[in-house]
Amino acid sequence: MSSHAPALTSQPLPHRLRPLAASLALVWAATTPWTAHAQGQTGHSLWHSALPAPQLKPSAQLQEAVDPTLRGQLPSYIRAEQITGQADINAVLEGGAELRRADTVIRADRVEYTLADDTVNAQGNVHINHGGNVYQGTALKMQIDAFQGDFNNATYQFLATQGHGDADRVQFIDRDHTVVYRATYTTCLRDDSASWEPDWMIRANRIELDHVEDVGVAYGGALEFKGVPILPVPAISFPLSDKRKSGLLPPTIGIDSKSGVEYSQPYYWNIAPNRDATITPTLMTKRGVSLGTEFRYLEPTYSGLLDTLYMPSDKLRDRDRWGYNWKHTTSLTTAIGNLGLSWNLKRVSDDNYWRDFSRMPGEGSSFAGTSSTDHRLLSSDGRLSWASGRHSVSLYAQKWQVLQDLDAPIAPPFNRMPQLQWRYDTTDWATQGWDVNLMAETTRFEADTWDGKKHADNGQRSYALTQVSRPFLLPGGFITPKVQLHASSYQFDDFSASRPNSKSLVIPTVSLDSGLVFERDTVTLGRKYVQTLEPRAFYTYTPYRDQNMLPLYDTALTDFNFGSIYSENSYSGHDRIADNHMVTLGLTTRYLNPTDGAEVARFGVAQRLRFADQRVGLGYDTLGQKGWSDILVGAGVNWNTKWSTDALVQYNRDTQRTARSAISGRYTPGPYKTLSAAYRYQRENSLQVANQGSEQIDFGWQWPLSGGRKDTFGAAPSGGRWYSVGRLNYSMYDKKLVDAIVGFEYDSCCWIGRVVVERMQNSRSDSNTRLLFQLEFVGFSRLSLGADPLRSLQENVPGYRPLRDRSGPVPSRFSNYD
Repeated sequence: MSSHAPALTSQPLPHRLRPLAASLALVWAATTPWTAHAQGQTGHSLWHSALPAPQLKPSAQLQEAVDPTLRGQLPSYIRAEQITGQADINAVLEGGAELRRADTVIRADRVEYTLADDTVNAQGNVHINHGGNVYQGTALKMQIDAFQGDFNNATYQFLATQGHGDADRVQFIDRDHTVVYRATYTTCLRDDSASWEPDWMIRANRIELDHVEDVGVAYGGALEFKGVPILPVPAISFPLSDKRKSGLLPPTIGIDSKSGVEYSQPYYWNIAPNRDATITPTLMTKRGVSLGTEFRYLEPTYSGLLDTLYMPSDKLRDRDRWGYNWKHTTSLTTAIGNLGLSWNLKRVSDDNYWRDFSRMPGEGSSFAGTSSTDHRLLSSDGRLSWASGRHSVSLYAQKWQVLQDLDAPIAPPFNRMPQLQWRYDTTDWATQGWDVNLMAETTRFEADTWDGKKHADNGQRSYALTQVSRPFLLPGGFITPKVQLHASSYQFDDFSASRPNSKSLVIPTVSLDSGLVFERDTVTLGRKYVQTLEPRAFYTYTPYRDQNMLPLYDTALTDFNFGSIYSENSYSGHDRIADNHMVTLGLTTRYLNPTDGAEVARFGVAQRLRFADQRVGLGYDTLGQKGWSDILVGAGVNWNTKWSTDALVQYNRDTQRTARSAISGRYTPGPYKTLSAAYRYQRENSLQVANQGSEQIDFGWQWPLSGGRKDTFGAAPSGGRWYSVGRLNYSMYDKKLVDAIVGFEYDSCCWIGRVVVERMQNSRSDSNTRLLFQLEFVGFSRLSLGADPLRSLQENVPGYRPLRDRSGPVPSRFSNYD
């Protein structure tokens, strides 16, 4: 030790250096022999005696962020092989020098610290850890509290993204802002070889780092991949965490026979914590320029999204093209009750919009993989609601835009202009064992025919429904009698001899639902389960009322499944009440895990017995006949955490043929490993649905092809890993592929490549094929050629999981404290 060290500790110390005395005492104790009085009774040094194991306990003092109001009061800790200096003036640390204050650690071969201006000069193997972000270099000059200074020949690494790089010079502006000059940046993990070069990096003249917004901006450089510059970057921003930030998003480049070369450059504007916008100009060489915007807002009482697209003078159709979608929701609590206001407005400029643009405004997904009818029917609706006590009232309006195709015209749905509904809440009756539901509504229905003429069924429908049931719950079962009364009144704009201008109906319905539940302990395949046996009987009766003259405003046939087979009506909506007189008998058995009650397996069978022929129908469906219906058989088994299967079969006893079947299974042995298969069959003109029939096989997968095991954090092993991913949907009826997505992904240490071929059926005779390519620079950005393949895989491949899909908190600065 230098002769100056005792003088430094013999005087009162400034608050930043008070712990120095303790540090010196530890250094002295470690280098001075123990005296006799420090020995135990056996004469052995206490230094060698057994010490209790340290007990780690959570502490509220370990805060990720240092309180700014306390930062100036926090002490400094210094350590070195040799410490010299003058009290209250300076200190010189040599040999393993270290200075710690708050969330900042400085190490070097030699450190000079001046108290007057709080300045540190460090030389030789300089290391800075600032809140988990690490800088290393040859020479440093810095004001510690202000965190201002310069660092030469430095490397740096950020805690949140593990991004790192080299720089000729690092300039610390303050604790939250840094500028690095003639620098590189990458997220590729560095190895120990001297010739190591990252697979990708940003090389720039200047990079500005903002740790408040967690964003970096690189100026005057290029993005290099495998040593080849692939994208000039006059100015580009990149994230330092998952925090939202304003800046350019990855561009999309596509080549299309319809649009030519297409280039989209989105810009994200982080307006405020509760508002943002994405502005996307697009250049199409064969069509022109378009501008898309998406604006989102979130307030305590309201929220919404406005998505627009405008393309002036589209050369493809020789007209201006536009589309918009505005979603808004408001909820208010007032003295007169709870008020709600919401709307979803969606419109486009012309019938060909869905053909010429990849998506509708307000829809994150593309048209691919959806039926042509889905994206040719655009609904705009709004609702005003009020609720207070037991009463609730809503006013609803809905108007459709139909994008017509002369080769496949669509009958326009009826608009609701408007609909007024009232409900009366009777939940307090449940304490007396009764379930009561009261509802009334009146709706004005308007529509045009597909050729633009006024629809003959335009009119007003008023409807009231009363339901009263009394469940009786028994220790091993239940019985629920129920009475319903449907009352409706129609007023038509047009009438003829076959139909008057008004019609009223009152239709009662009675039903009785009952079931038993038996349980027993059982052992199957060497495992213990709780097995249930659940027989169920459901009876319903609705008398016949002639409804053939009534239009179909909102009514359709319900699917025949285990949910609808125990219901009173065969139709959804309010325009048809089926004259059902039947009983449904079913039996279900379940296997439950005895420890947590989770369902391991389920098997069920159900069938209807009609006592009379059904006479009420939609005009295009097959009516139920007296006698037994098709048999429904279903099963679902979770064999273990990896295997699961589901099956549903509808069997017709009269024809001794299967009317419909669906069998599916999934195998998921681990992350990024999933196989799914499904078989679906629908016989032509079955008793439930009249159609042309279909038979399809669907197979989807995501599976690694080569490469080592991933590490704990999901990073790819050395050399990378190949994955195959896709989905094939084959129609055995048409003997061709309906939809097909096949792709490959390559996951390297710091980048992911995706190539996807996508073929989607738009209609029975039309399909669209695209080649999608993407390079994802992990922790930085994505570059796509064509549409986004990642979005396509997420939407169309069952069980697909994006590679490097991480969740959880940002690493703590204490995990990188040394």
